[in-house]
Amino acid sequence: VQLQASGGGLVQAGGSLRLSCAASGRTFRSYTMGWFRQAPGKEREFVAAVSWSGSSTNYADSVKGRFTISRDNAKNAVYLQMNSLKPEDTAVYYCAGKRRLEIGPQGFDSWGQGTLVTVSS
Repeated sequence: VQLQASGGGLVQAGGSLRLSCAASGRTFRSYTMGWFRQAPGKEREFVAAVSWSGSSTNYADSVKGRFTISRDNAKNAVYLQMNSLKPEDTAVYYCAGKRRLEIGPQGFDSWGQGTLVTVSS
């Protein structure tokens, strides 16, 4: 599956953004999908994942209660709704997929290009 993320931008602390990831290919619904991020000078980190059906989700502790991952298999898309943004959420955000059922952070092998999110204080 090929992935393309969009929706990044500049937002003030406390604000919201919604990232989208468009997927190509007819096998999208068989993929567990996830979002990762990489801040300047830091390693890439897991943000959230959603099962193929959308019924199960997993979040990093740092974003629980603020971010929501969802997917629309009819549109071959996955989303990340980000609320109550903080300056430490500033990063390049990547969508990723894997043809495995478990929704942990390991095993993602399809990656899109990133989209930059900048949160100003």
